[in-house]
Amino acid sequence: MQTSYRSVFISDVHLGTTACQAQHLLDFLNTIETKKLYLVGDIVDLQEMKRRAHFPEAHRKVISNVMQKAAQGTEVIYIPGNHDAFFRQMVGQVFSGIKIERNTIHTTHDGRKFFVSHGDEFDQVVKLSPLALLIGDRAHVLLLRLNEWVNNCRRLLGLPYWSFAGFLKSHIGKAQQFIRRFESAAIKAARGHTVDGYICGHIHFASFRLANGKLYCNDGDWVEHCTALVETHQGELNLLHWSENPRWLATEPKESMDWVGEPAR
Repeated sequence: MQTSYRSVFISDVHLGTTACQAQHLLDFLNTIETKKLYLVGDIVDLQEMKRRAHFPEAHRKVISNVMQKAAQGTEVIYIPGNHDAFFRQMVGQVFSGIKIERNTIHTTHDGRKFFVSHGDEFDQVVKLSPLALLIGDRAHVLLLRLNEWVNNCRRLLGLPYWSFAGFLKSHIGKAQQFIRRFESAAIKAARGHTVDGYICGHIHFASFRLANGKLYCNDGDWVEHCTALVETHQGELNLLHWSENPRWLATEPKESMDWVGEPAR
């Protein structure tokens, strides 16, 4: 698999929680080379750490690796999300070579412009009721615990990582409806920003969707799917999964279609 990229986008790492797949992310960061690294929100889960902090050595090594990349010349842009929103008050500042931005515009090698943000700004557009948000949040916590338990068992059996949480999401109609509404909101926002597309995270579901000439890109997460969005040196965008068996998930679509992402397994 190719390991040298022009740009790499990762989000929803949730360092500081037991759900974080820090070892897989660390392996990914140690393997790749990139000119630009975008941290698209929820990198450190400050919300969960208020209740219970889990910060083993692998989590510290992820931070150290990112800081080392910045020191060695990689342009690192940190766009805080809703779980690390504390850092939004530091927008415009630079720490250890890492630029903190509320959002930004990324220009690909072939000249296309993409608006980059975490994506939590679409929560109100999607219009879930407070009760649904509460139930959804608790259900998601349970889902992550089940995902962790399933993969602990798989590890003992010598089996590679598998996203149990992703499998369930792919088979639940309500989850798919939410994802589609979220994608539509981002595509509409891209038209408003007069850019070629929108890059975000937040919903833990890596995918592409091309509609009305605007390309939606979601880089996924590192608690359920272990995915990243990468730009080749020619300007093409791709999604990849990285665990014991790294693999390509999708290449950006050239014609309008519903969505392209990791198939249900």
